[in-house]
Amino acid sequence: MSDTTLRITEIFHSLQGEARTVGLPTVFVRLTGCPLRCGYCDSAYAFEGGTKMSISDITQQVEGFGANYVCVTGGEPLAQPACTELLASLCDAGFQVSLETSGAMDISPVDPRVSVVMDLKTPDSGEVDRNLYQNIALLQAKDQLKFVICSEQDYLWARFKVDEYQLHNRVGDVLFSPSFGDLPAVQLAEWILRDNLPVRFQLQLHKQLWGDKAGV
Repeated sequence: MSDTTLRITEIFHSLQGEARTVGLPTVFVRLTGCPLRCGYCDSAYAFEGGTKMSISDITQQVEGFGANYVCVTGGEPLAQPACTELLASLCDAGFQVSLETSGAMDISPVDPRVSVVMDLKTPDSGEVDRNLYQNIALLQAKDQLKFVICSEQDYLWARFKVDEYQLHNRVGDVLFSPSFGDLPAVQLAEWILRDNLPVRFQLQLHKQLWGDKAGV
């Protein structure tokens, strides 16, 4: 295995709280660092610090949990160029691997075996100008695209983007999630029902179970 190193904030075992594999036991590998500063960020503790670990050591630690699913997240994991090598290594080890990425970094180097869960940043995130729209053409049916909705303005913008890029015909799931503490979940659910949008409503299961804290 590789001795290439990455800076890691935490590795932990929990239930996947979002996306297609929600509820499944998953090992999370949280990489340190992010060039964005979204207003709703729930992992700002991963912006700096962390511990340097080799890909070999990361893989060995992941294997110790005995789970089939691995989620590489951040921060913004692709901000560390060696992230793509880690993703490929985890796939080679037999894991079903997903990548949570902001959509502000080029996803073309990501191993095709990885399920990409990519954000499009909404206006109220404060980082809408960072969206790299050319990534959309690289998404496939195995991938997912997520919008974190903070307000009605965000909802209307996201609804337009779904239609503009025909996202529901491009990826496996388009996910709409209310920003935790900013938008009542029932309000977002009612907007989706009113407009009969071809999207999947989701809540963050881990926050429902354990609250808004690290390592869950």
